[in-house]
Amino acid sequence: MSELVLETEKLNKIYKLGGRTVRALSDINLKVERGDFVSIMGPSGSGKTTLLNILGCLDRPTSGKVILDGVDVTALPEKELYKIRRYKVGFVFQTFNLLPYLSALENVELPMEGTGKSKREMRERARELLKLVGLAEREDHKPFRLSAGEQQRVAIARALANNPSIILADEPTGNLDAKTKYEIVRLLGKLNAEQGTTIVMVTHDGAIASHARRVLFLSDGKLLAKEKMGLLAKEKLVCPACGREVQVDHAFCPHCGRKL
Repeated sequence: MSELVLETEKLNKIYKLGGRTVRALSDINLKVERGDFVSIMGPSGSGKTTLLNILGCLDRPTSGKVILDGVDVTALPEKELYKIRRYKVGFVFQTFNLLPYLSALENVELPMEGTGKSKREMRERARELLKLVGLAEREDHKPFRLSAGEQQRVAIARALANNPSIILADEPTGNLDAKTKYEIVRLLGKLNAEQGTTIVMVTHDGAIASHARRVLFLSDGKLLAKEKMGLLAKEKLVCPACGREVQVDHAFCPHCGRKL
């Protein structure tokens, strides 16, 4: 039986703006199983970031429930929510949010401060994660010496630092050029396929969304009934040109050279 990591029940979010009432989210029912990679697609203003903020305990719903690892987090006081944010959820933001005066290694170590790990354990874990995202040789570089894609890789490593139950990625490719954004979404796909990392990603980009296992659609604060199977849901990934098998992190087909 599949294990649910995240579930929402009739989630609503209403804002008061002056004399207006704005319903940002309406009756959102969502289920995410352990090891899933879900992309939620929608245009600007559809409620994607609002939903992700509530799922990550950065905001509270007006009504409804968010159940994370079997715990109704909407019922928890703020002093308990910080533990959920630290240990259960890893965040990846569009703007990276790295501290500019810390090295890549130190940025990845930061979430582990105060968790009981020794300095040595923190350093070993950070180095392991930087190697995982392909930045083992850049650990001493500060953000200004890293490309945008490398900064986002550091941010992904940082999100994994405390081995969270789920990664929430808010437009993780939004600030990247065309080539780099595919490198990043392929990295997320590889983490999901090889490490079993559970991911919920929101994006307005259909091509990026299609790299997940499931693609859901959000419109005017409502989760639409239609759902699309993403690339990772297929048992075998094949090149559309030659039909031969490719891997999730391949940018080009190793057999015919076609860009994937």
